[in-house]
Amino acid sequence: MSERLQPGDTAPAFTLPDADGKDVSLADHKGRKVIVYFYPAALTPGCTKQACDFTDNLDVLAAAGYDVIGVSPDKPEKLAKFREQENLKVTLVGDPSKETLAAYGAFGEKKLYGKTVTGVIRSTVVVDEEGKVEHAFYNVKATGHVAKIIKDLGV
Repeated sequence: MSERLQPGDTAPAFTLPDADGKDVSLADHKGRKVIVYFYPAALTPGCTKQACDFTDNLDVLAAAGYDVIGVSPDKPEKLAKFREQENLKVTLVGDPSKETLAAYGAFGEKKLYGKTVTGVIRSTVVVDEEGKVEHAFYNVKATGHVAKIIKDLGV
């Protein structure tokens, strides 16, 4: 099981392909705050709700200085379909190797319908302008999570 990040930790660096196959790196966002959220799979009901919530609040978050990156184990082609189908504006990147998911503590054992399974743990990590973890939320709910983050961040 991967370690969960704590406020003050250095956020693990990553470079992952986006929905268009272009590399997106955490380093590209230095000087801006970044909300990195981890979700199990594109084109599933909960993940769609969460991605739409982030898209609906993107202007508010951007005005407060936050960029948003969604990370899942999906390949770029599936992310592109997800973006098109749901009119998503958030940056979606794929981590099929699950190395970044594990580095952020967002992959491991979790409870699913009462059973213990290994998979993506729905999580959100807020990274500050210097690349340090400001907040780390684990086992979050897909619905209502974005509103809670906005409230917690005082946006």
